[in-house]
Amino acid sequence: MKQLRLGVLAGLFVAAGVLSWGGARLWDSLGTLPSVPLAAPIVLAVIAVVLTATALSLRARLRAQRERRPDAKGVEPLMAARAVVFGQASALVAALVSGMYGGTGVFLLAFLDVPARRDQAIYAGFSVVAGIAVIAAAFFLERVCKLPEDDDEGTATTSA
Repeated sequence: MKQLRLGVLAGLFVAAGVLSWGGARLWDSLGTLPSVPLAAPIVLAVIAVVLTATALSLRARLRAQRERRPDAKGVEPLMAARAVVFGQASALVAALVSGMYGGTGVFLLAFLDVPARRDQAIYAGFSVVAGIAVIAAAFFLERVCKLPEDDDEGTATTSA
């Protein structure tokens, strides 16, 4: 399984933001711009909390298992792999959604004198912040579930 790369997520964020900004300009010139839902930052924040709680739970269970506590509840490898895949998928979607709301929010910054548009820009800004929290939680979850490096693989020598 490949690790998340910050460059890929940043590229998705920027590409979605530019496309969203252009789409918002076009859509606004043709009619009314769709609103940014209030639920967008809330849903992203809930996903970030779920990812963080999963990472903290797995970290505590892995620590107890490493310390060989008698009451330690083990972590199944498949469960950890599923958690990491969920985190990676969430980070990719959060990068796209944050970029989309970021581009829309940048477009809405020109209309801060209109109260409805100002509220939409605030919701878009909170969505970007919540999306960044999802990405950070996904990186934390991935770090918690990462296997330790094998020392004997790098020290193998070949005889001539």
